[in-house]
Amino acid sequence: MLGNYVLNVEAGRVEVNLLAIVILCRGKCGLSTCTTRYLVAMAAADLLYVITQVIMNHINAYYFPVSFLNLTPACGVKGVLTTAARECSVWFTVTFSFDRFVAICCQKLKTKYCTGKTAAVVLATTGILLSLKNIPLYFTYGPGKIIDDVLWFCDTKTSYFTEAGWMGFEWFNTILTPLLPFSLILLINALTVRHILVASRVRKGLRGQGKGENRSDPEMESRRKSMILLFTISGTFILLWLVYVIELFYSNIRGLVHISDWEFIFKQVGYMLVNLSCCTNTFIYVATQSKFRKQVKEVVINPVASVIRLLNKQNK
Repeated sequence: MLGNYVLNVEAGRVEVNLLAIVILCRGKCGLSTCTTRYLVAMAAADLLYVITQVIMNHINAYYFPVSFLNLTPACGVKGVLTTAARECSVWFTVTFSFDRFVAICCQKLKTKYCTGKTAAVVLATTGILLSLKNIPLYFTYGPGKIIDDVLWFCDTKTSYFTEAGWMGFEWFNTILTPLLPFSLILLINALTVRHILVASRVRKGLRGQGKGENRSDPEMESRRKSMILLFTISGTFILLWLVYVIELFYSNIRGLVHISDWEFIFKQVGYMLVNLSCCTNTFIYVATQSKFRKQVKEVVINPVASVIRLLNKQNK
């Protein structure tokens, strides 16, 4: 029963990310080309992470404990793809946050940087570099079991925890994801808030707007919408990764010793929230973008209504 529930939940994650990709690619959400490309890339990375980490690992292990996906080479490839997908999801969030920072705070740079072409180059470069960086992970896995000379499952090699090169690689990975992105997003958001507050006071002064007045300002309204989308996505990322980051600091300070039950639960909650972050962006779009909600209705509700009307006509 629990397995069926988990399967339904993960299938739902796949569906919501696919829905987001389809709707955003239609280009009818009132978003700029560069913003659309960042959001599509984030949804695609989230979708790949769901497929590799949750479906190919957890659900496959639950329903098909012995399959070709459990062979050591396939298991190693899954590990590389899972890590690459997670890091792409994280860093695409960083690149999106920086793009919105430039759009809101750097008007001179905005026309050159905030373009669809630049977004494509940034996303492609980020994805390729992260994928190449994770290739060495394949060689950290050894067979968990050997049955009739066939290598099954994956265990991390002991040398990964003892050799200086691999230990340095592990620290590099930890800094790259999530410590550096976490810090960058906090910094970008802080600078964006500071700029918006200063710009708001200046524009009110130039427009002669007093405290009791409420004049419409199209420029500030546009910035407000960009700010809501930026802060909601980056703020959700920070909240969902916060437990994992705290546990990471704690475990490194405490060292490799036996952990208590509450420490184990805290660690698993961190992993759960990180996995949850792969399906939140679609709900953010629905909550913050009225045109996205309208497109959801057109893509999902209208076809269903058309089928119902067709069936009613046939019955008559």
